[in-house]
Amino acid sequence: METLIRSFLLDHEWVRDTPEVSFLAAGEYNQNFLVQCGNQRLVFRINHGSQLGLDDQIGYEFKVLQCVAPSGVTPRPVRVHPDHRPFGGGVMLMQHLPGEALVYERDLERAADIFARIHALPPCPELLVQEDPIAAIAAESLTLINRYPDHALTRQRARLIDYHGRIVRLGEDNRALFAADRLCVVNTEVNSGNFLISPTAAFLVDWEKAVVSSRHQDLGHFLAPTTTLWKSETLFAPQQKNAFLQTYHRQLPEPPALEELIHLSRIMEQVIILRGLSWCFMAHHEYTHAAKPLTDAGTRCKIELYMHDMDRIIPSLP
Repeated sequence: METLIRSFLLDHEWVRDTPEVSFLAAGEYNQNFLVQCGNQRLVFRINHGSQLGLDDQIGYEFKVLQCVAPSGVTPRPVRVHPDHRPFGGGVMLMQHLPGEALVYERDLERAADIFARIHALPPCPELLVQEDPIAAIAAESLTLINRYPDHALTRQRARLIDYHGRIVRLGEDNRALFAADRLCVVNTEVNSGNFLISPTAAFLVDWEKAVVSSRHQDLGHFLAPTTTLWKSETLFAPQQKNAFLQTYHRQLPEPPALEELIHLSRIMEQVIILRGLSWCFMAHHEYTHAAKPLTDAGTRCKIELYMHDMDRIIPSLP
C-alpha cells in the first residue's frame, strides 16, 4: 500500500519529491498514512465507507475541513481525489498535526477554546443540515435498538425503549428553544481520542460525521458519561460540567445566555447517552454472534460495562 500511495502522490503531482510513507492509524471507515517530504508532514486518508450514507464521503469531509479551517484548530485540507480508483475509496491529503489524546483532568480549558473557535464560524451552505438534532438522534437510536429482534438482552432493550420515549418527549418540549439557537458546524464525535493536545497547540480532528446543527450536540457529547468513560474512568460532577460550559461561554464572541447554554447542553447530553447506549446494545449482539470482528479488547469491556451498568448511566427523566 505504501508503494501505491507514493506512486499516486508523484503521478498526481501532490508532492514534488519522493516521500516517505508509513502507516499511521485506521478506523472502521478510514485508513491514514503519514507522508513525509523533508520537513513537511502530511496525512494521506483513504475512505472505505460513510456513516452519513454519502456517495462522495471524502469529498464531503474535504468541504468540512475547508469550512472549519479559519478556526485554526483543525487539519488544513490540501488535495482530494473522489474517484475510488485505485484505492477502493476516495482519498484526501491533509495537514499532519502534533499532539496526544485529550486528558479530561488536564485539558478542559483547551477543549472549551477549540469548541468556541469552531462554533463561532458561520455555517457552510454545502454541508448537511440537521435542524432538529434530538429527533434525528432519537430516530437513529431506535433503529439501532431494533436492528436485531432476537437480541438476548431483553431487559436492556425494554429499558432503552422506555428511555427513547422519554427523550422524544423531551425533544418535543424543547424544540422551540433549540430552533431559536444559531446553527453552526458541529463535529458530532468529540471523544477524547479525536483531540490532539501538545504543549503549544490543541486541535480537533476526524470530521467525517460533521453537520450543521446545534452547538449543544458537541457540548453534550463531550460531557456525557458514555463519552468520558469510553477511553478513561472520568465522570464529571455537575459543577465540573458547569465550569467547562462557563469557560466555553467566555470564549464566544456573541454568546447566548449562560443559563440557556447550560440547560440545552444538559438536554443534549441526555440525548447522546441514548445514542451511545443504543450503539453498544447493537454492537453487543454483533460481537457476541461474531457478525463483526472485534479486535480491541477494551471496546468489548466497555460495551459489557455499559450494558451491565445501564441503570446507573441513564439519567432520571420525567
